[in-house]
Amino acid sequence: MEHNIELITTIAAGFGLALIFGFIAERLKTPALVGYLLAGIAIGPATPGFVADIGIASQLSEIGIMLLMFGVGLHFSLNDLLAVKRIALPGAIVQMVVATILGMVLADSWGWSLGAGLVLGLSLSCASTVVLLKALESRGLLETMNGQIAVGWLIVEDLVTVLILVLLPSFATMLGGSNGTESATSSLWLTVGHTLLLVSAFIALMLVVGHRVLPWLLWQVARTGSRELFTLSVVAFAICIAYGAAALFNVSFALGAFFAGMVMRESEFSHRAAEESLPLRDAFAVLFFVSVGMLFDPTILINEPMHVLAVVAIIIVGKSMAAMLLVLMLRYPLNTALTVAASLGQIGEFSFILAGLGLSLGLMSSEGMSLVLAGALISIAFNPIAFAAVVPIRNWILKYSAVARKYENRDDPFAELPMSTERKFLQGQVVIVGYGHVGQRIANALNEKDIPYIIAEQNRELVQDLRKQGKNAVSGDATEPSVLIQAHITDAAMLVVATSDPLNVRQMIDTARTLNPSIEIVLRTRSEDETKLLRKDKIGTVFFGEEELAKSMTHHILDRFNAKSESTHKES
Repeated sequence: MEHNIELITTIAAGFGLALIFGFIAERLKTPALVGYLLAGIAIGPATPGFVADIGIASQLSEIGIMLLMFGVGLHFSLNDLLAVKRIALPGAIVQMVVATILGMVLADSWGWSLGAGLVLGLSLSCASTVVLLKALESRGLLETMNGQIAVGWLIVEDLVTVLILVLLPSFATMLGGSNGTESATSSLWLTVGHTLLLVSAFIALMLVVGHRVLPWLLWQVARTGSRELFTLSVVAFAICIAYGAAALFNVSFALGAFFAGMVMRESEFSHRAAEESLPLRDAFAVLFFVSVGMLFDPTILINEPMHVLAVVAIIIVGKSMAAMLLVLMLRYPLNTALTVAASLGQIGEFSFILAGLGLSLGLMSSEGMSLVLAGALISIAFNPIAFAAVVPIRNWILKYSAVARKYENRDDPFAELPMSTERKFLQGQVVIVGYGHVGQRIANALNEKDIPYIIAEQNRELVQDLRKQGKNAVSGDATEPSVLIQAHITDAAMLVVATSDPLNVRQMIDTARTLNPSIEIVLRTRSEDETKLLRKDKIGTVFFGEEELAKSMTHHILDRFNAKSESTHKES
């Protein structure tokens, strides 16, 4: 037995060091992912001391990729993407093209091949889902308009990257790779067509058959009442579908697992599936990052410091500037542009998967892989600083730049209500801040009771759609007095805060009460502690929860308006 414990040794060393380095990274206010990568470097062949089995680590990382992509698919929401499609779709594609071109130009200046430059550029173009979601969630930005744009942007990047992972092997030989699909000019497009046909067949099977079968199977397992069997079924679906996709359709493990998660989302047990599989997904994700760290050669920081700085500059400066300019060009405020820029100024798991594929296809050298890893380590460590700098940079730019102030205050037709707005919507109305799931349900209930309301929403394109539907909505940040004034808060009966933004809710309420001291406040919160604090301060009527939140808020609002209506009748 003592001669066959490489698997146990690799897992023990990986988990043990990942715990130590991850803990240190978190105490230094750096994402734990940096610690996991450092743990991999410590047990990798490029550093002295114990060296883990690279072959076993590679197979464990494949399971990590499957479960990571399964988690991405499980949280993929087409509705979230459609809500910000006008900015996320063009923005993500253009930003990826810019970053890829910058990477290719840089690689060409180093004398690299076209294929190596393309893989480097693509690896630098996609941000980390793990890092972004954690950064937004820790700052309470995940459900804000800025957070939705950043997440939608990332979803587009993920989808494009998945397509690249499918097609890259077909073009590998043409791009100078040594292990790609045989692709002579005469048969290249046949190879690509065959690949796309297999992928299309797999996607069709998942959307048509899997869409019905997987949720039904999950429901059958849930009926047994066995928690461990439910967890086993979720993990089995993810890994078996990923393996079957690769074996039967020549599709990558990543794509198979992604669609397994996406189809599983259709089940009523999707939230439970995500919760039950999370510990195992997190564990294998750690092993994935550890195995990636094992491929890193720290000597590149000494031998090629300028190459490392150039790669980091593309990630932190090039990508961020491209994203910021694109957001501004689409007429979003400076705060949104800076938040999106900070969100995308890092790379992570998809970059490792792309670079690893390039390495296996013979397109990229080990030096390129080390450069991508160095860029990831530095950019992820820098990311909290970038987020912390958003507000100071915005204030500084607006203070010293007349052009920025003019651009920030430019005329926006959706920032004001139309002159034709009926009088009943301008007095005694409800002002709804945020038009997400909760806001929509409240608005629908008010429509049924013919209670007038105005929506204040940061998502400009959503406001545009609402205007087309004949609804009264204004675009902008409701913490700004001008936005609430445009919503006629001074004559409103009630302010309903349907978003959950702990950083700005007090400022918004203070502004509303300054403009209208008698206004009634109804709001939602994200945590029990926040709820207790707001109720103690008598901010207004506070609701907390997820399942019954919209229903409870709606009933309260309708009851209040019914009471006011009865009081008015009695007085008359």
